Amino acid sequence: MPELLHTLHVDLTSVTADRSYAIQIGRGLIADASIWQPLVEGRGVILVTDDQVGPLYGGAVKAALTDVVPLTEVVLPAGESHKDMTSIQQILDAALADRHERGSLFVALGGGVVGDMTGFAAACFLRGADFVQVPTTLLAQVDSSVGGKTGVNHAMGKNLIGAFHQPQQVVIDLDTLTTLPAREYAAGLAEIIKYGLIRDAAFFVWLIDNAEALKSRDAAALAVAIERSCAIKAAVVAADEREGGVRAHLNFGHTFGHAIERIQGYGDWLHGEAVAAGMVLASRLSVLRGTLDPQVVDQLTAFNQSIGLPVSPPADVTAQAMLDAMGSDKKVSGGKVRYIVLSQLGEAVVAENVTDDDIARVIDA
Repeated sequence: MPELLHTLHVDLTSVTADRSYAIQIGRGLIADASIWQPLVEGRGVILVTDDQVGPLYGGAVKAALTDVVPLTEVVLPAGESHKDMTSIQQILDAALADRHERGSLFVALGGGVVGDMTGFAAACFLRGADFVQVPTTLLAQVDSSVGGKTGVNHAMGKNLIGAFHQPQQVVIDLDTLTTLPAREYAAGLAEIIKYGLIRDAAFFVWLIDNAEALKSRDAAALAVAIERSCAIKAAVVAADEREGGVRAHLNFGHTFGHAIERIQGYGDWLHGEAVAAGMVLASRLSVLRGTLDPQVVDQLTAFNQSIGLPVSPPADVTAQAMLDAMGSDKKVSGGKVRYIVLSQLGEAVVAENVTDDDIARVIDA
């Protein structure tokens, strides 16, 4: 039986429009017709998934959408290496071929790559169509499915082409995590511990204390971790939808992480793995600047190692290569890289006056 455990809200009410939406967290939700009925009534659906997730969960979603006409399914090749304009073209070609209208609903069934591309395709289709996020990886459930960042990669860097386009709803079915490979699962835990580091010191301590339960996919511990992560992300997005201020703090570890991904080639390291190593580097930078207790770096390093996440870039990646890659990051402002550091555990800030020597010291430490 479907079980709805939590419903959170991203409050995006303005004087011109209310683009707020719900985040539903539970079990058995993707096959629950009562979840889908109010979303799809009277409209066509473009279901976008990949060749790994589709065979596992596509049938359940389509069974819940039996009365939808037209229902178009797009199955993309899985992986970060396919997060490009070619895939966007495939999605749009299918939607146009089946004569979908602006009122049709795009549904993203998969991890962060599928979610980012489906949202971007929806933003482009007939100048803007609705979409729903159905994230099936832990990382997507706690991070990329919430907040409206959509897009694709470019040879010059990660997520350089895209749009802010908020989903109509996020449906998080915890049952999908039972089929998630161990490496993907660990990568998702990296984004979860980020929320404790930047926003909630008590949550960080709870995660450290419950590392073994999380590693073993304990259902109760997972439900707590996902709900708290989504609540933090929702609050940040509501306060700063387009990253003009506090939302930049969510990029903690990501400037370093994106550089690792670019150097290694997208798809070699998982996004969460690169962010895990990037957070250790950003924490070291915080210690170097005198704002963070070194014990936090030790705790983060131990957490990463206990669940199989990296704590440093690949051995053959030099500090200069990292600096070169970070120079084309989309978060560069005024020609300077914006680094997110911790002013203390549970509180992040944008660092000013970070030198290349500082970065080399934390990378080579």
